[in-house]
Amino acid sequence: MASSDGFSFVISNESRTGPGLHGQPGFIASWRPIHLNRPAIKIAGSPFKTFAEAETACEAFLVHLTQ
Repeated sequence: MASSDGFSFVISNESRTGPGLHGQPGFIASWRPIHLNRPAIKIAGSPFKTFAEAETACEAFLVHLTQ
């Protein structure tokens, strides 16, 4: 989890079985405004194969949100 410029980003690991989120395997990246009580929004492209891909998507989306 990370936050910047009024936005919160979370990367979760999803699998078909086991603890945590269940669904298509991979890393789910999501965001939401920090100061509004809204549900998180999944970033397009999720699930990603690697954590690094999900992290890059979060960074790119932050640029989009702040422009």
